[in-house]
Amino acid sequence: MEVKLIAYTPDADKIVAAAAKLCYSKSDIPTLMDGLTPEKTEDFLNMLSDLGHESPVEHATFTFGIEGVSRALLAQLTRHRIASFSVQSQRYVSKLDFDYVIPPEIEAIPEAKAEFIKAMEEDAEHYENLRRMLIESHKARLVSEGKDEKSALKAAEKLANEDARFVLPNACDTKIIMTMNVRSLYNFFSLRCCNRAQWEIRELATKMLALVREVAPNLFKNAGPSCVSGACSEGAYTCGKAAEVRRKFKFSGSGTNE
Repeated sequence: MEVKLIAYTPDADKIVAAAAKLCYSKSDIPTLMDGLTPEKTEDFLNMLSDLGHESPVEHATFTFGIEGVSRALLAQLTRHRIASFSVQSQRYVSKLDFDYVIPPEIEAIPEAKAEFIKAMEEDAEHYENLRRMLIESHKARLVSEGKDEKSALKAAEKLANEDARFVLPNACDTKIIMTMNVRSLYNFFSLRCCNRAQWEIRELATKMLALVREVAPNLFKNAGPSCVSGACSEGAYTCGKAAEVRRKFKFSGSGTNE
């Protein structure tokens, strides 16, 4: 898995503090940014956190480039609706010799890993065979309809990808660009950094949190699973390791976890 922070709102802390200042003072727009020293900015952010007032943080966004993750992760990720996603298409991009993600529990058992790899190789073979059959069929039809050979082949490959992809596994790799505002990221981290989250999306969320803490430490110093800043929200399903989780996600003040 590779995760990069490829863009974000400049001076995100200050933008959010300005929005908070507008809500709670008589400031007008031309002078709103005046006097927002680092200390004042932090004070406003702390106030928002104490009050649980999260709408001002929606003014800051962060964009991530993600690769080496599975389509199974993508299905979970897109449940977070207040976000923007661009995903590598399996219609327009051929997945011949596709890469795939091996779950750690399978990786740890040699016999299971061998079985898993065999399944991936079989899926790849089925995909290649189906794609070839579909290309031949579509090309013949398109040529008969008057397309030249080159144009017919190009169109046939796209049409073949569209149906051959149905045999691809959840483990098949994908690439994603995702943008979220800070409020959505708070929710994402509270759910997906949790020990109860599925291992792959938990790894993604943990990497993302480390990245945003580097560039906007005041905004994200209290971010993480729910037990970091309060009680566990999982009720009877708690992992029972709140103290350990708090240590893991404790903010060190340097933009990273301790």
